[in-house]
Amino acid sequence: MGSMRHAVGLLILLAGTCGAQWQHFDARQTRAAPASLSREMLAAHNAARARVKIAPLAWSGRLAAIAQNWADTLLARKEFVHRPNSSYGENLFAVTGAAASPGQVVEGWASEARNYDYKSNQCSGVCGHYTQVVWGDTKEVGCAVARGGGREVWVCEYDPAGNWEGKRPY
Repeated sequence: MGSMRHAVGLLILLAGTCGAQWQHFDARQTRAAPASLSREMLAAHNAARARVKIAPLAWSGRLAAIAQNWADTLLARKEFVHRPNSSYGENLFAVTGAAASPGQVVEGWASEARNYDYKSNQCSGVCGHYTQVVWGDTKEVGCAVARGGGREVWVCEYDPAGNWEGKRPY
């Protein structure tokens, strides 16, 4: 079977930088239903948002479909780049030779909080994935994963987009 698809969600992060424990990816694994994955992705996003006391996000099937299209495209092209000219915020995550859970993907992005100083609104290192997850003006998220050839590509789309220069995320 070609690439397997599940609706879920996320921004950009190389799997090797998040320090999570990965299980070996086996195409014969039992897969969770897309509804389960969307619930897990939404719960992981909202847990990160709750830590900074901001309103939870709502799941968007429309954004999940856009994310699925882009995840499928990136997997097929063997690329890892943001969608050009998008009007949405976007987080990406990829892993090869392993499988990630929605919680691991979002926690990888949320772990960038250590690089962000709210008081000065400054980032030391990478923190744009985290700030998109907790962007206070963002109301909806939709995520997806594309799997094939021992590789996973996760994409989350956010509406409205965050990470406006000079503005605090929350």
